[in-house]
Amino acid sequence: MQHVAMGWLAYRLTGSTVVLGVIAFASQFPSVILSPLAGALADRWSRYRMVVGAQILGMTQASVLAALVVTDLVQVWHLVALAALLGVASGVDIPARQALLVRLVQEPEDLPNAIALNSSLFNAARLIGAAAAGVLIARFGEGPAFVLNAISYLSVLWALWALELKEPKPQASGSVLGSMLEGLRYAGAFRPIGGVLLLLVGIAVVGIPYSVLLPAFVSDVLHGDADTLGGLTSATGLGALVGAIALASRSSVVGLGRVISQASAVFGLSLVAFSLSRWTVLSGVILVFSGGSLLITTASINTVLQTLVDEEKRGRVMSLYTVAFVGGSAIGGVIGGGVARLVGVPIAVAIAGVGCMILSAWFTRLLPGLRAMVRPIYQEMGIIPELATGVRSANSVRLQG
Repeated sequence: MQHVAMGWLAYRLTGSTVVLGVIAFASQFPSVILSPLAGALADRWSRYRMVVGAQILGMTQASVLAALVVTDLVQVWHLVALAALLGVASGVDIPARQALLVRLVQEPEDLPNAIALNSSLFNAARLIGAAAAGVLIARFGEGPAFVLNAISYLSVLWALWALELKEPKPQASGSVLGSMLEGLRYAGAFRPIGGVLLLLVGIAVVGIPYSVLLPAFVSDVLHGDADTLGGLTSATGLGALVGAIALASRSSVVGLGRVISQASAVFGLSLVAFSLSRWTVLSGVILVFSGGSLLITTASINTVLQTLVDEEKRGRVMSLYTVAFVGGSAIGGVIGGGVARLVGVPIAVAIAGVGCMILSAWFTRLLPGLRAMVRPIYQEMGIIPELATGVRSANSVRLQG
């Protein structure tokens, strides 16, 4: 709800796609700075307490923003500053929460389904929240959407308080900076992890900024209102929900490389189609495919990383996932806003789609080599037959060395 309301409010106040990009950058770039540090700390501290602290900070940001909007005191610089504060909270929350997730799953073979179901819940909330925000904004203005967002944090904190969790003693040692560098070397030395992270960076920079431009597309191209924006955002969430359920129905991580390759190509194609649409209903249908293919791409990358990474480095590797996804989106949002100002929103979205298809083709070429490197690890984990004992441990020693 806050995402839809903030985008609509910012564009209503300024009419500028550049401002939309700046706000998106402000909300995401702090995560780029903080996530590596938070990831290293998540391998040392209580991940649970880090998540609780981040949620309290998020509630504070939401409450201040709601108060400013309701009292009609809000200005654009408030939106930028509070978006940056939310970025700080996300920079701590996302890597800690991603690393915490696996401790809630008892059986390793259930991890892919758990990650997909987690994405299902997230996108169901996005589906409902975006539609509700559109209705509220059209009838009562942006204020109620921000107020309800602030109140919603109470349920989040209650759920965390009710969680029964025993965290093992952290294994990381040495300096925090040394731990951060060790995690970076670990990810860079193993091509399957580095490869999917590079693809994620590319998709985030090139493709994801289309969502930043959505308020401008709705207003200037489709000539719609806040209801239209909420409906199209909900269409994206519906597609993501369907994609997440499809992933949750998979019985194994085997074959996810091919899924990532195909889904990223569909995402790029859907952006090109969306850029050509001038009919709201057709645009909504296209965004269902866009949301589904993007979710399948990112959640599959998440699953591959969570499956391959050593437990003692999980926080650091998931922080790199956060940097790739959130940081790439922040940079891409600014670039996308600038490109849209120069060539128009539809052409900017089309360029993004073509870029994603090029990235998919690049990853497809890498896939056979990456698959050969992953197979011995999956064999030792028992995910695929023909157990090759000792391969993963030897690989871990090589990576750590």
